[in-house]
Amino acid sequence: MSKERKTGAEIIWKCLEREGVKHVFGYPGGAILPAYDALQHSSIHHVLVRHEQGATHMADGYARASGGVGVAIATSGPGATNMVTGIATAMMDSSPIVCITGQVGSKLIGSDAFQETDITGITLPITKHNYLVTRADEVVRTIREAFYIAKSGRPGPVLIDVTKDAQQSSCEFDWEAAAPQLPGYRPDLSPKPDEYEQAMELIHQAKRPVILAGHGILVSGAGGELLQFAERAQIPVALTLLGLGAFPASHQLNLGMMGMHGEAWVNTMIQEADLLIALGMRFDDRVTGNLKTYARNAKKIHVEIDPAEINKNVRVDVALVGDLRAVLQELLEELEPCQHREWLDYLRKLKGDSAVRDIQNLPDSGHLYAAHVINDLWRTTEGKALVVTDVGQHQMWEAQYYHHETPRSLITSGGLGTMGFALPAAIGAKVARPEAEVWVVVGDGGFQMTMAELATMVQEKVKINIAIINNGYLGMVRQWQEFFYDRNYESTPLLNPDFVKLAEAFGIRSTAVKQRAEVVPAIEAARQHEGPVLIDFQVEQEDSVYPMVAAGADLHQMIRRPGVLVETAADE
Repeated sequence: MSKERKTGAEIIWKCLEREGVKHVFGYPGGAILPAYDALQHSSIHHVLVRHEQGATHMADGYARASGGVGVAIATSGPGATNMVTGIATAMMDSSPIVCITGQVGSKLIGSDAFQETDITGITLPITKHNYLVTRADEVVRTIREAFYIAKSGRPGPVLIDVTKDAQQSSCEFDWEAAAPQLPGYRPDLSPKPDEYEQAMELIHQAKRPVILAGHGILVSGAGGELLQFAERAQIPVALTLLGLGAFPASHQLNLGMMGMHGEAWVNTMIQEADLLIALGMRFDDRVTGNLKTYARNAKKIHVEIDPAEINKNVRVDVALVGDLRAVLQELLEELEPCQHREWLDYLRKLKGDSAVRDIQNLPDSGHLYAAHVINDLWRTTEGKALVVTDVGQHQMWEAQYYHHETPRSLITSGGLGTMGFALPAAIGAKVARPEAEVWVVVGDGGFQMTMAELATMVQEKVKINIAIINNGYLGMVRQWQEFFYDRNYESTPLLNPDFVKLAEAFGIRSTAVKQRAEVVPAIEAARQHEGPVLIDFQVEQEDSVYPMVAAGADLHQMIRRPGVLVETAADE
């Protein structure tokens, strides 16, 4: 039988269908127009964004919410370069997305043709891999490889740049013959038996162990194994920002979030531990503080699928390189029940002596605080919403005051810290999980970076609730200016639009909230409304996130409310 003959443009959509793709986020243009013309013959639903950065964030949110691969598409030149921030965001947070860009005809490459940009060169440092496709018969193999690379091993973004003539010319479509053959790419590694033995010896000898749970728990689907491991070994669990939801917030072994804006007792426990078991986390600088004083008395076990992360920032005693879930399953087979009563009693004492995350401890003298909003949102939704946050103070308050019980219930930009992420990422998340209650928690600064995607939200008829934490500043930058730059608020005060009127211009129901008593009614009304809702929470302007570890400071040296430096026994 003769193979079916199709254009490169048609093959793009056929391959995406074979990969199980149902939604693509994109923006058309000249160099990708053949592919858009062929879209009419595909079952894939295309979401028209208002900016190509939004397309990549939507694909990213889609991937994080679903556990699958998100797809974004754009034209050459500015269309492709507008995707760079979203690609870098996905790379830093190990999010599997595939970006397809059009390129000028192959004979024009290198001639500075209209809208020609070397997007493969630009994105080489921020993708797992990228391709320039110049012939139609390369399309199938390239797309199959791209999806395999994006979702295997440590996930991440892959870019495919397809010339216009490769889209227009024809070839035989042979899916089976194009199966990925990547002999040099071996992401599935397994630790050696003696490495498991070394790890188990450290675990069984430890008196003051702490588990550091990161994003890798969610990526590998290892939440169940983590729960079994922690309960059997009676080891408390500290979480990274991207690890929140990997371990139930209400569990008695859950310490909370670690790091720069983590809980004081968490950072203290880490500094005084004699064993750190790092699971799917990369010892980011926002987690460790000063590396010279980080957990000096602790042995360290690092379970990580990416060998490049081993000993990159923190030297470890045992490295178990492999899929986290598989490694935990192996460890569970040998793990004996443990008791660490004194250590856990110490934890309870530390919590009792600290400013517990109790909303009653926050002042309520007619002022509305962001913490009020986040805590009331958590109580009203019973912690069951899928929350997508932007970057800044509100992001940290959400991590502190919204308690995540389930995996993939928080989506946020961690590694790159991308303002403007939340709104488009939430659209992607809602498309992936239409049954989920999705809330955007965003600052007034970050919201304005991608607020054009309100039109996408309305056009796609997606039900999303937006909570703007409006303090009239670029809040986190202002906080740094307050603490370290003598309150020189240079370029951080914001002249904001009337967000209520702005939302109404898009046909979105909206309201402004200025008092604590108005918060819960506004949230409940938003939940009951069938369409999207925007709430402008006008909160206290000069509030700060506490505690805070200054950049480069020791992890146990925290700025505490109302601004005193607290040091622990770790200094001794």
